[in-house]
Amino acid sequence: MAKKVTKKKSAPRRTKKAIDAPAPIEHAEPALTNLDDVIGQTHAIDILRSTVASGRVHHAWVFVGPPGVGKRTTAEAFAALLLDPTAAPDLNGVWKCDPQSATRAMVERRTHPDLHIITKELAAFSDDSSVRNRKQITIPKEVLRDHLLNPIAHAPTIRSDARATKVFIIDEAERMDRSISNAPTQNSLLKTLEEPPDGSVIILVTSREQALLPTIRSRCQRVTFGRLDAKDMSEWFKRSGVDVSADQRSWVEKYASGSPGLATLAIRTGLATWAMRLDPLIDGALGGAQSGTYQPELGALLATLVNDWAEAQVKAHPGVSKEASTHAGVGLLVEVLGERLRAGVRGRAERGQNVEALLDSIDRLAIAEQQVSANVGLPMVAELLSGELAAAGH
Repeated sequence: MAKKVTKKKSAPRRTKKAIDAPAPIEHAEPALTNLDDVIGQTHAIDILRSTVASGRVHHAWVFVGPPGVGKRTTAEAFAALLLDPTAAPDLNGVWKCDPQSATRAMVERRTHPDLHIITKELAAFSDDSSVRNRKQITIPKEVLRDHLLNPIAHAPTIRSDARATKVFIIDEAERMDRSISNAPTQNSLLKTLEEPPDGSVIILVTSREQALLPTIRSRCQRVTFGRLDAKDMSEWFKRSGVDVSADQRSWVEKYASGSPGLATLAIRTGLATWAMRLDPLIDGALGGAQSGTYQPELGALLATLVNDWAEAQVKAHPGVSKEASTHAGVGLLVEVLGERLRAGVRGRAERGQNVEALLDSIDRLAIAEQQVSANVGLPMVAELLSGELAAAGH
């Protein structure tokens, strides 16, 4: 007789986050400079175009939505529209720029002197060695000062009759501070938000709006972004030209859940390949419809995947620490294992089996991340995870 499924817990879906990767992944390509090219965010684009048409562009914005759905991409295209003096309504009344304009070309290359994009990675270029040597986890106050608070007070490099004279985009704005109870970086931005120089526009891009101070949010015009549906994701795959096999694409689509950024992350970091290498061993540990068994090779493979990825990151990005890369790799591994365990929960529930052990294993993934952050050795953490999966298979 099948065991009764208990209802103490539901199968939590781990909120996918922007991985603390040691180097940027999403924005190696040229910036997108035409709002028409943004996929799947019609509501957000309509708001932005209506604002431009009104002639009253708010000085501060917060773009809110899941990771990787096009918030920063839209921010850059919006910046191109605001900074370009050629912008005008077309025959349908839709505001657009001249496709051949110099402004669009500069924004596309990210060389426009009055477009400032602030990211945590800018810490590596600080004049202050103490800032350069910090782990790139938060946006330091010094970075905000050098790339926003000081430049915004100066005259624009290019003077024109465009809708804005300067645009500042703070990517992953939630990283300005670790906690809103101790938020010196965000507090340093408040006065500028209260009394912005004429013509300046600040856009905060975030997937965790609750990490921003209420006083920050109250001064910003809010624009929400959602996940792409299947049709829009199919269009994104077609336009992006990413190189992925049919088998891997199926896994990537499930993992991304409507986020082109997460799909890009999965493809470029090899997550789908990880999943395919791990699946046979995880199947053996979990046992499918039968009782699982301990897989002695699993722990070693988990550690090897993370270690090899971390070493490749260090080699590709001089100055990035092995420690930071390992932490990022563990975050990626947790995403892969989490996706597999959630599938296991669904399968057991459909067969009327108890899912408690799998739910506990999902919770255990967060503990593994914490252990690595606390400098517990990667091989030990990987072996403990392997044993946890085997236990969940019984």
